[in-house]
Amino acid sequence: MSDDEYEDDTIYRVVVNDEEQYSIWPDYKELPPGWRDGGKVGPKQECVEFIDRVWTDMRPLSLRKLMEQEERQAMDQTQ
Repeated sequence: MSDDEYEDDTIYRVVVNDEEQYSIWPDYKELPPGWRDGGKVGPKQECVEFIDRVWTDMRPLSLRKLMEQEERQAMDQTQ
């Protein structure tokens, strides 16, 4: 089956977890535990394009916070 033969009519919702990682989820399903609404509902391609625009830092939130803390500590040591 080629891509042209298969059309996905599913409406998706962009979802975000506590680590600020994005995904898509079929809109007709209840959100999975640990995920919240990410502010976009639509066809798969629109949702993926939305994620491409808003998810600019792929690092999990906990890693970003750790790296910021380490950077502050390093700056404090040089002062």
